[in-house]
Amino acid sequence: MEDILAKILKDKATRLAERKRVLSPADAEKQARALPPPRFNLLEILRSPALHGMHVIAEVKKASPSKGIIRENFHPLEIAQAYARGGASALSVLTEQDSFQGSDDYLQTISSSVALPTLRKDFLTEAYQIFEAKLLGASAYLLIVACLEESQLRDLIALGSELGLTPLVEAHDEQETEIALRAGTTLLGVNNRNLRTFHTSLDTTFRLRKLVPANIPFVSESGIFKRDDVLRLKDAGVNAVLVGESLMRESNEEAKLRELLGL
Repeated sequence: MEDILAKILKDKATRLAERKRVLSPADAEKQARALPPPRFNLLEILRSPALHGMHVIAEVKKASPSKGIIRENFHPLEIAQAYARGGASALSVLTEQDSFQGSDDYLQTISSSVALPTLRKDFLTEAYQIFEAKLLGASAYLLIVACLEESQLRDLIALGSELGLTPLVEAHDEQETEIALRAGTTLLGVNNRNLRTFHTSLDTTFRLRKLVPANIPFVSESGIFKRDDVLRLKDAGVNAVLVGESLMRESNEEAKLRELLGL
């Protein structure tokens, strides 16, 4: 089977070179460091008790490599506003263009218009992309262990503290979880979808939860479709769930989110 992650990273490298010709790394850093911290702190929010029993990071996502177009009638800001009404604690916004049909514009518009923290969901491998995240108005950014050397991961986690952003570090097996913890993550996400094969199972969360200290908020990502899934994850000690596809396939995202939360 084709290594989907390798293809995404190859495409991303090409895109990144193009972007640096528009905004130089030095200018991106200077502009990002000149900005105040975001108004929302995702880590503090996920450390606090969830108003509805479980924090939901609701994802704005048009497509994926495994499923193709998930939402034909795609209006990102309207979707984000529906999530806010439905009880989301935060929003995840895809900015990866080639495989997920995301856009920086989606993140910038949502961050400036919806009173919730936003997570830049992308395949980030350089400090430049973290500076971009701040310039786009994000409160947080995703770091995928499978995309990074441990030293890179440590540096990109530390950069978040300097910029006032929260890094969500994503693992999908025992080795990656251990790397994330050694690198100093303060917020760990476990992706129930293998990014190389895109096979999905909640058992990944149940298996890895026991490896993570209770003082580090734990986010379960992908494969969450029913209220029962949320309850099982809550019983396993999960602090938050990141939900995309099951919401994006509904014509009424607000109602589906309320269903997952038991409202």
